[in-house]
Amino acid sequence: MLTFVEEILLLMLDDQDGRLVDLPRSAMNGVIAGAVLMDLAMHDRIDSDLQELRVVNKTPTGDPLLDSTLASLSGTQEGRNSSAWVEEVARDADDLREKALARLVTRGILRKEEGRFLWVFHTRRYPVIDDREQREVKARLRELVLGTEIPDPRDVVLVCLVEAAGLWDLLLTESEQEKAADRIAQLRKMDLVGQAMTQ
Repeated sequence: MLTFVEEILLLMLDDQDGRLVDLPRSAMNGVIAGAVLMDLAMHDRIDSDLQELRVVNKTPTGDPLLDSTLASLSGTQEGRNSSAWVEEVARDADDLREKALARLVTRGILRKEEGRFLWVFHTRRYPVIDDREQREVKARLRELVLGTEIPDPRDVVLVCLVEAAGLWDLLLTESEQEKAADRIAQLRKMDLVGQAMTQ
């Protein structure tokens, strides 16, 4: 199973040229930080309420991408709200993004291509080799926001990540977005970390 960081990066990839969608750096970092925190929450390592987010289990998950963040959070003072933790983890977002992309390459989902733009600027692309996971994530999200099914907690997390990154244009037509607006708003309210990340 892919982590939330891996799934959101697959959603952020442009199918045509293999580049990540152009987001402001703070937005990209916030989404990646939120994804890691949500993964830790799903592994019952952190918990949150309206006042604070705290580490409840310091035992490593076995996933190096998550465990480095868990160790970092375990060593800092507690009693901070979700927004403060998102900002804390966002400082490591570049490293987390590169590690997640490298894992997708290792799994044979993406291919890494390096080149030059105007013979000077270094560029990196990640064309999709096997788009099964990408299609599955997109289909799951579309069904969730356009339907009335009771959501799976993982899908609620993805809705929050997609909303925070502003990626609905890549998944839904304009009329579908209008139709799903209330449903998306309802789903976003189900996750406290997602709310903090979106803010």
